Amino acid sequence: MQEIAEIHFLHVEEDEKIKDFIKQIVTTCFKQENIENLKFYLSITLTSPEEIHKLNKEFRNVDKETDVLSFPMFEKEEIEKIKQDKKPNILEEVLGDIVISVPRVKEQAKEYGHSFERELAYMVVHGFYHIMGYDHMEEEEKSIMREKEEKVLTILNQTR
Repeated sequence: MQEIAEIHFLHVEEDEKIKDFIKQIVTTCFKQENIENLKFYLSITLTSPEEIHKLNKEFRNVDKETDVLSFPMFEKEEIEKIKQDKKPNILEEVLGDIVISVPRVKEQAKEYGHSFERELAYMVVHGFYHIMGYDHMEEEEKSIMREKEEKVLTILNQTR
């Protein structure tokens, strides 16, 4: 069976439990969006605040640390077209890259009063929906994205 998530640790300690948990999250996301039978996979990098700051500056021209970055490889419309095609003409294809600051996840979990696992799940799910073409800049878009995120987190039993 094809792996749906390549998980990398950059400047943070590798952890097999976290890897397995992220794969469970991604599997749930793929099922919710009906892409589990397509040959997509995500590249997810868990890293340090310094590294994510550097990437944020380089790719978004934002000179500060953040919690999660998403780099989609397709437009939302392209993904919809691939989903509708009964025999998609793609080999294994990266759907996108998600980069998460592990120390920031720990800080935010403490700040919001919930577990590291819940905050990590939220970061992965949030990054996934950005990869899928959703955003939260406009109120209507934000409402759609939040509803999708909450549904996945509920399935994973990672609610607030």
